[in-house]
This record gives sequence, C-alpha cells and structure tokens, in this order.
Amino acid sequence: MGRALIVVVALALAIFCLVQVIQARGQQVRAMPRWVWALVIVLVPVFGPIAWLVLGQPRRGRPPQRPQRRTLAPDDDPDFLRRLNRKQPRPPTEE
Repeated sequence: MGRALIVVVALALAIFCLVQVIQARGQQVRAMPRWVWALVIVLVPVFGPIAWLVLGQPRRGRPPQRPQRRTLAPDDDPDFLRRLNRKQPRPPTEE
C-alpha cells in the first residue's frame, strides 16, 4: 500500500507539472525551453517535476509588457500647444 501511494503521488506530480509546462507561455519559462522541460518531467520521474517547480516555473505576477505608443490629439500634444501660444506674425495684407 505504501509503495502504491508513492507511485500515485509521483505520477500525479508529473501530470500536474506536465500540464503546467504545456500551458506556460514560452517566453516566461525559465532555464530551458518548454519541450526540454516536458522531456525532463517525463524521463526523470521524481526529480524532473521538482526541478520544474523550483527552477522552471514562470515567475509569478504579470509578465513585463512593452509600453504602448499612444497617439496624442492635437490639444494633448505639448509641442502643438507651445506653438499655438507663440505669437506668430500675421501675413501682410494687401490693401
């Protein structure tokens, strides 16, 4: 009974970690590519899943995102507003 429990726990841990590897985004996985982690989990019964949990899991929290460039409306653009505030010479009128 004790050996069967150890086998079941090891198998459950391997399945849990394999599902995590499959669901993880490739850029977030640490140390090795996802496919290598999947092989390690399957081929190294107990230490593979533990290594994934310690070394390979994506970091918690949101992934770093690139700042998005935002198009400014003319009235939000400080350069545009500065140009408006300058006194511009009026074109000469012909009379």
